[in-house]
Amino acid sequence: MKLALQINGGPEGSIEILSPAPACRFRLGDGPERAADVEIPEPGVYSILMDGRSYEARVEEHPGLLVVIIDGYRFEIDVRDPRRFRRGSSGAGAGGVQTISAPMPGKVVRVLAAVGDAVEAGQGLLVVEAMKMQNEIKALRAGKVASISAREGATVAAGEVLVTIE
Repeated sequence: MKLALQINGGPEGSIEILSPAPACRFRLGDGPERAADVEIPEPGVYSILMDGRSYEARVEEHPGLLVVIIDGYRFEIDVRDPRRFRRGSSGAGAGGVQTISAPMPGKVVRVLAAVGDAVEAGQGLLVVEAMKMQNEIKALRAGKVASISAREGATVAAGEVLVTIE
């Protein structure tokens, strides 16, 4: 999976995740393949061993932004999947019906919203587990949940429509 990154408003770069935690392999930009051992002792806290050095990263999710704190340094990171269409920076204000699809194949482990619920931009709708990692699927804009085709325990394919928001 290749993602576009912008750190603290600087120039855009990229990261390609070749294999997820705990034995993470990745590539920054066009650089060489790198490796790190990653443990998650508690939600939002990552213990990383890379190049013989140990790091603790605290990660906070905000709509459209990740805040990562390592050794007292704060990094604001805009992470985008270039394969996904985006209207504006958060999709807020976009009219019409929004369909939210599975970004990858996986298993639905939790449904966080119900048909008829009012949701805000960035609110979690469901959780899909893929490659032993849980990914929260969020609303890109405020609206009302019109339909949910995913059920807990169901297997979903990449691109399968999970939720529709009006």
